[in-house]
Amino acid sequence: MTGQFINFWQQIPEHIKPYIFQLGQFQLRYYGLMYIIAFAVLYLLSFHRLKHEDFPYSRTDVENYLVWAMLGLLLGARLGYVFFYNCSYYMSNPLEIIMPFSFSGGFHFTGLAGMSYHGGLIGVILVSVVFCKRHKINIWQFGDFLIPSIPIGYTFGRLGNFINGELYGRPTTVPWGMYFPLDETRQLRHPSQLYEALFEGVFLFVVLWSIRKKKCFDGFFLSLYLIGYGAVRFFIEFFREPDAQLGTFFGFITMGQILCLGMMLTGFGIYFFRRYK
Repeated sequence: MTGQFINFWQQIPEHIKPYIFQLGQFQLRYYGLMYIIAFAVLYLLSFHRLKHEDFPYSRTDVENYLVWAMLGLLLGARLGYVFFYNCSYYMSNPLEIIMPFSFSGGFHFTGLAGMSYHGGLIGVILVSVVFCKRHKINIWQFGDFLIPSIPIGYTFGRLGNFINGELYGRPTTVPWGMYFPLDETRQLRHPSQLYEALFEGVFLFVVLWSIRKKKCFDGFFLSLYLIGYGAVRFFIEFFREPDAQLGTFFGFITMGQILCLGMMLTGFGIYFFRRYK
């Protein structure tokens, strides 16, 4: 019975269709749906806080901000992937940065393949600064209001990666490894998307949400989030297959880990700057 379950578990990705429905070359994928669910959850949790806790923001403020955040996330995530992970290719093929189609061997709808979490984070931070300036909102306080609700959204994003069969882990012999259809080598691999969904999403959310009412200096939750996510992601990168076009730097560190180190250093900088200001 145990052997049958292990075999069933390892084959799960091969039985998942990454799209809800298909019309010709166009596919409506679960990955896009996961983005919508993530923002919906952020909205509901933020509205819950407005209703039960003391914040000087209105429901309209949150709704307007989320429109800005969606645009910042999508644009930042796409440009982040272009410049952090595949710059030379996209400099030679600039139209593919924004074009969701391929004309190689006929017309194909490909979507915008390639999004970077760290690029999305930078995009959201930039639009947040502009939004808060325009609406005369203290950005440190607004960030601390939003951040405890944010990590659970990554759970849905990483589940979207899992359904797509992408961003799988390195080869392994552990029984909970899986076979992914996009892996041409057909090796048993770590389901690193599920690791990230659990630790970057559920674990970090539980920690931040449980202390959300803690009275600290403005910017405390932003600094804690940057440090916490950076540390968790840095560790999980050891189980995630490096991007083929980049591999590892110095033989052991990935681009994701380099970006996470910058993220953690920024978090520590904010913590000491805001605490002792």
